Amino acid sequence: MKKKDNPINITESSSHYNHLEKMSVEELLTNINNEDASVHLAVQKALPQIIALTEQIVERMRRGGRVFYLGAGTSGRLGVLDASELPPTFGVPDNMVIGLIAGGDTALRKAVESAEDDTEMAWKKLCEYKVDELDTVIGIAASGTTPYVIGGIEQARQHGLLTGCITCNPNSQVAEVAEFAIEAIVGPEFVTGSTRMKAGTAQKMILNMMTTTIMIQLGRVKDNQMVNMQLTNNKLIDRGTRMIIEALRISYSEAKSLLLKHGSVKKVIDNYKQ
Repeated sequence: MKKKDNPINITESSSHYNHLEKMSVEELLTNINNEDASVHLAVQKALPQIIALTEQIVERMRRGGRVFYLGAGTSGRLGVLDASELPPTFGVPDNMVIGLIAGGDTALRKAVESAEDDTEMAWKKLCEYKVDELDTVIGIAASGTTPYVIGGIEQARQHGLLTGCITCNPNSQVAEVAEFAIEAIVGPEFVTGSTRMKAGTAQKMILNMMTTTIMIQLGRVKDNQMVNMQLTNNKLIDRGTRMIIEALRISYSEAKSLLLKHGSVKKVIDNYKQ
């Protein structure tokens, strides 16, 4: 793994605020909120890179490709979270977007010592999924220096996979090895080095933007509605029923019956005959 000379490490730089322990609850919350206001601007500046990577992913996923996230700590958890929300929201298989975290599922709830320092583990895990050139690997690393992520991205790119990264430091190691680098430079954290805050918020925003766009492009949304959502609770059954009423102008009871029979709003609308 090649190291950059003196990379800029904004995510570890000192907070703009001092003596946090002396602030009132109101002062703390107000100042955190003020800092958070800068996040969407940082993401906005990265839009050209986000667009470029997303367009490449859509083209590959239309041909059967998958997306894999690599991350450690907060970054890894955000990847797993985004991947896990896509099947219930858009009705896609759970192997279309897969989140891998250093240390495995145990690391979702507690830290796994030294897991993020293993440069070989990410690629070994990817190989278990029999990845190929249609697949995309996205490294999520606020610092841009996580060995687990960098090692996985390096080897994925060497094997012909599309690679990208989401980081919050400019000119980082992970950006150097990824084909498409998304850099959301949110600045120092309110609590110095606590990248679960602004950096994590930026990463989640970007992941939400990318996968929502991908799902829409793949036909998983009609108009502005989640017509392929899984019917996992009464609230969603009611939502789906009302979508059908709006689309077909039928009674609530008939719409609900059709929804439960076919299993999704899209299937009801596609199969409905007056």
